[in-house]
Amino acid sequence: MKQNHYIRFIIVCLTTLSLSSLSVSAQNKQTAPTTKSEAAKKAQQKVSGRVLKVDQNKSKYRVKVLQKSGRVVSVDVDKKSGKVSQEKKKNR
Repeated sequence: MKQNHYIRFIIVCLTTLSLSSLSVSAQNKQTAPTTKSEAAKKAQQKVSGRVLKVDQNKSKYRVKVLQKSGRVVSVDVDKKSGKVSQEKKKNR
């Protein structure tokens, strides 16, 4: 009877570990934006501020964000991977 409890305990532990690793990998996976609006949201997660403009080309969206400090920041959002990278800052 004790063996049965140990086996159940091991199964529960392994199941918990596998489920927690799945949720972590799902959180780390970036989703690719399909619209300018989604690209703007992803850019705002990286750089807080008001979105001024969203341009796009074949491979990326370029989002211009006005920060509270008055700086305009350009952020690129890759269309395939969803990766967000900050380009440059301009004083205005």
